[in-house]
Amino acid sequence: MDRPSDRTPQLLLLVAGAKGAIGTTLAATVAAMQKTPQLVLPGLTTADKFLFLGECPSVAMAGWDKSDDEIIGAIARHGVLPEEMWRPHESRLARLSVFNAPDATCTMAEQVKQLRADIRQCRKRHPDARPVMVNLLPAAYDISDPARYTTVDQLLSKAGTGILPDLAYVVAAIGAGIPVVNFTPNTVELPAICDLAVAKGVPIAGRDGKTGQTYFKVVLASALKARGLYVDGWYSLNILGNADGLNLMDPDHARGKLNNKTHLLDDILGYPVGERYGRSAHKVHIDYHPPRGDAKEAWDVIDIRGIFGMPMSLRLNLQGRDSILAAPMALDLARWAAALQAAGFAGPVPDLGFYFKKPVGSDAPVTFENQLAALDRLESRIESRIHERSHGNR
Repeated sequence: MDRPSDRTPQLLLLVAGAKGAIGTTLAATVAAMQKTPQLVLPGLTTADKFLFLGECPSVAMAGWDKSDDEIIGAIARHGVLPEEMWRPHESRLARLSVFNAPDATCTMAEQVKQLRADIRQCRKRHPDARPVMVNLLPAAYDISDPARYTTVDQLLSKAGTGILPDLAYVVAAIGAGIPVVNFTPNTVELPAICDLAVAKGVPIAGRDGKTGQTYFKVVLASALKARGLYVDGWYSLNILGNADGLNLMDPDHARGKLNNKTHLLDDILGYPVGERYGRSAHKVHIDYHPPRGDAKEAWDVIDIRGIFGMPMSLRLNLQGRDSILAAPMALDLARWAAALQAAGFAGPVPDLGFYFKKPVGSDAPVTFENQLAALDRLESRIESRIHERSHGNR
């Protein structure tokens, strides 16, 4: 049964990279939920959580992008969804506010100034909604020599042009008291930014959304460890034909993502894969193959040993859809971030490691079972704090 399509938004997604494949899929998701929530809600892990945030479908979205396309044109260009899926929501999508991304040749201080003005405009349009910044920008070069920026003021005054563009969005959001979801592999959680987040009472969730192959890698590695099966080697291949796949053909852009994909296996197992050979036997490759488009394919070959050192192996082939897997996770994380802020949490939130390849913060849970347990504990802490606050205000 369709629901009313004119809800008052309770959550406002401010999306950096709004016209990318994931961003446009997220926009279509938000639009579809207003009329046919049954197409989306079963795919959300937070659909029955955080009732104090209002109805799950009561979401608005705005954002930034450097593309000149209208949002409708960007959706059609990426081809993630067939036209019959998004065309019924065209009028709602056309009303979505997407600002021009800050000029990369401007200083970071100038970029932050523009973004703050845009954020004020979005808040004025949706005064009753809880805003959350969602970073969906492409993988990029990491900031060089981050230790030189010990405060945000130094970052604003000393950082020249060409600096990681994500940082301007994060600084602008935190300065405005808005929580941040860093879905990218880009390192934005500098010590100075984390300190500012704590001072402003703003949670940061990140880094690098764990959407497909890496999600199942964590599940399988955790299961093999629990069973006492020794992982002798693990080969992973990703085949991807969208703009993300093309961008990751730049070795400097891919470096952070590959590190995130690789290191987590040793963390889960408690030993380096391939130590018996004196070199790593955990290989991760990303190949751009245009015919695949957003239909990402992942192959894993897993070599294991049982008692007496007898060899065995597993084969896993995931034929997924990159943006279809990522968009609901971004929405889930935005709801977590809004709930965390409402409950008074601030700074990096390692307990959200379930959603990320490289969760930021200390003592992040590593194995799949520990990540699920951490989510349950975090939800209980949020609900407890909200209950205390609501009773304290009576």
